[in-house]
Amino acid sequence: MNFQFYFEKLKHSKDFKEFIGENKDSFFCSGFFTLNKKGEKDVQNMDYFVPSKNKMFSFKINEGVELVPVDDFGDKFKPEKISEEINFNFEEIERMIQDRMNKENIKNKIEKLLLSLQANKKKNYILGTVFISGLGLLKVKIDLNEMKIVDFEKKSLLDMMKIVKK
Repeated sequence: MNFQFYFEKLKHSKDFKEFIGENKDSFFCSGFFTLNKKGEKDVQNMDYFVPSKNKMFSFKINEGVELVPVDDFGDKFKPEKISEEINFNFEEIERMIQDRMNKENIKNKIEKLLLSLQANKKKNYILGTVFISGLGLLKVKIDLNEMKIVDFEKKSLLDMMKIVKK
């Protein structure tokens, strides 16, 4: 599935059209996607920032489209605009991660991908947390402009737990 499929679904929804009509200065600023490999439903959220209100709004995209309130991030929070023309394929992102796992000799299986679409200094990135079998996880940063992994790190859930001796 590609990103534009979900984006088109969002743009054609009644809730989104009403939102854009009421918030003409809003812009697309982030996306959050959960890809489950074990039968759970995938989740897609796309976020819009409204400068005149200094607030962010999120749209949950499943069978339909639902406007979901977002907590206030404070006055200093200013997200970057992401072009609505951006496109990528989720299977391609997963394949890139799997190829890197093979290159790093990581034999675990991908169980769930949490992917966040962000922009920084006019570059678009996917920041990913990938849960793998054996209580492992991968931290991944993919530069979408160049379609390459720029940061990759394997961690264990046990590494993240602080064990205190008595």
